[in-house]
Amino acid sequence: MGKVELNKKLKKESLLNTAFSLFTSKGFQNTSISDIVRDAGVAKGTFYLYFTDKYDIRNKLIAHKATILLYDAYDFVCSQKTEDFEEQIIQMTDYIVERLNNDKSLLNFISKHLSWGIFRNSLISFHDDQDHNAYELFVKLLHDSGYEFRDPEIMIYLIIELVSGAIYNPILYEQPVPLEQIKPYLYESIRSVIHRHIIFQADNKISARDAEPE
Repeated sequence: MGKVELNKKLKKESLLNTAFSLFTSKGFQNTSISDIVRDAGVAKGTFYLYFTDKYDIRNKLIAHKATILLYDAYDFVCSQKTEDFEEQIIQMTDYIVERLNNDKSLLNFISKHLSWGIFRNSLISFHDDQDHNAYELFVKLLHDSGYEFRDPEIMIYLIIELVSGAIYNPILYEQPVPLEQIKPYLYESIRSVIHRHIIFQADNKISARDAEPE
């Protein structure tokens, strides 16, 4: 990477990191573009080289944080040499849940601003500087699973909604129960979603009906 490209990368990262700090400390509505560029130490014109407005940097920041988190979870699963698709998803989920449990500001930011439309568009369109793409990661996981799935995007949507909806209150308020008590129920629900979307396994020809839990 040349000096010019490195400088651009550092400025963009500075804007993203500064925006995240301000959004999580002051709130999105109370943060202006002027606040972001002032704290990042760049000119306002530099901001518009990378982002169209405050909403654009927020959406790309969600994608940036989510992509890093997903790839970290995937790297963890790879380090465990887990081959079963269902166990991969559970292990990735557990890794992500624990990261959010240890980073309440990230949990708050994602929970307040994440919608399926933003998330899906970000998964498909956003590439970070390492060319990581969360949508491509999901495609790889599904391809390597050995299964065929009915409506895989709906399966992913349901899993994301289950996780984001189930962990927020247990982490922040221990309601209706602490996080560790909700986990077994959450993971059982994720397994059920996966089972119901399996059409067949390449080797054993497992039908969707046979794959459903008893």
